[in-house]
Amino acid sequence: MEFGPFLLLALMEGMVMSAVLALTAVGLSLVFGVMRVVNVAHGEFFMLGAVAAWFVTQAVPGHPALGFAAALLLAPLFVGAVAALADGLILKRLNYDPEATIVATIGLSYIFQQAALSFYGPDARPVLAPFDLRLQLPWFGYSGYKIAVVIAAALILIGIWLFMTRSRAGLVMRATQADRDTARAFGINVDRVFATVFALGAAMAAMGAVLIVPIQQAHYLMGHDPLLLSFIVVIIGGLGSLRGTLVAALLIGLSDGVISVFFSPTLAKILATLFVALVLVFRPQGLFGGQR
Repeated sequence: MEFGPFLLLALMEGMVMSAVLALTAVGLSLVFGVMRVVNVAHGEFFMLGAVAAWFVTQAVPGHPALGFAAALLLAPLFVGAVAALADGLILKRLNYDPEATIVATIGLSYIFQQAALSFYGPDARPVLAPFDLRLQLPWFGYSGYKIAVVIAAALILIGIWLFMTRSRAGLVMRATQADRDTARAFGINVDRVFATVFALGAAMAAMGAVLIVPIQQAHYLMGHDPLLLSFIVVIIGGLGSLRGTLVAALLIGLSDGVISVFFSPTLAKILATLFVALVLVFRPQGLFGGQR
């Protein structure tokens, strides 16, 4: 196979990664943008989504598409409920203090890991894709499910954008983000908004996990890479900037796909980390800092 087909394959793999990374990173960016909370447990919410998807697909009989559809609905709801509970029991009691919440979410990540290890076990387990379709391109065959992942992630992200910009709930969230004290003075229940945002951010990570788990398998330690890459994307794009997060996710995902195919995945992570260092030195606010 010549260079062109290899490049096309790398770009297609990068698009799949970009799609899932965008879902995960937008959830992290949303939490920071509205709550000013750095959620170190975000990767474990991703992991819980994958593990929950495995349990749901095992419980639903019949065609794999039925179990996958149920997992795509139930796993984010479950993870969102866990996040809302964690917000009410822990983060709210800390008054969302930036330093204290970092320590608290680190503790939450270990709790979730050990809970998954206890109830799920140490083995990586596969989840069947909802359909088995292979598209035959001129140079190679490619998974139709991977293309469906990109389309599904794009539709979810469009839905989140419409929710944030067109709905009353999105307006309330943006008002709270701008000035929580003024929002509270106008009768907005800021604590409820924070719980909703934290649950929504976790649910988005879980959605990304459900979409990717037929490709990667579910494992109780699978949250490490999504957390690292999400932080890289959010820092590059600009903390709290959803537009910057999407652009950075596309940039990191495509570059990771190309570098991983032609060189190695390790080199891709090294270069991404180096890019973050350069952004922090020359543009600390990120490429789209200050933009929403």
